[in-house]
Amino acid sequence: MPKYGMEPIRRSALIDATIREIGRVGSLDVTVSQIARRAGMSSALAHHYFGSKDRIFLAAMRQILTLFGDGVRARLAGAHTPRERLDAIIEASFADDQFDPDVIAAWLVFYVQAQTSDDAARLLRVYRKRLHTNLVACLVELVNRDAAEHIASTLGALIDGVYLRHALQDLAPSREQTLAMVTDYLDLALAREGRRKAA
Repeated sequence: MPKYGMEPIRRSALIDATIREIGRVGSLDVTVSQIARRAGMSSALAHHYFGSKDRIFLAAMRQILTLFGDGVRARLAGAHTPRERLDAIIEASFADDQFDPDVIAAWLVFYVQAQTSDDAARLLRVYRKRLHTNLVACLVELVNRDAAEHIASTLGALIDGVYLRHALQDLAPSREQTLAMVTDYLDLALAREGRRKAA
């Protein structure tokens, strides 16, 4: 007899196994069989739930992005000023569940996959647009629209760059150093715009 309610549990186990296998190997050069074995099930069952390795990987990235969105919303709930909201978004970008080494490896693979996969490229565009829009919405309360767009683009590039650096080298800054580096840029950018406004 089928075990009702097992599908979400098995899907979640396969998604987690995908992230861990990518972290172990450092690329998408893993098989469905390896993923299934780590999840404690057969490759036939993995194929049944997802159909292919690429679909499992996309599901894994959707889960990572969902956790990021949940983290942003949770932090924004306690933020009351535009600057507090900006800090909340930045902190969510470097939360423990995002800055996990295996998740960082998955992000790197995600960027590579987006070069050849329409589905991955679409998912990446959604993430980038949402991040940019959230940052701009806070920044326009502090600086003019052009400056807000520029600062948001730079923050997005810094966040992406930090993830790439952590994925590609052993001596990358810690989570705390990374957070300080990004917020230092924000402090400098807002101070510069304040001086321009006062001039």
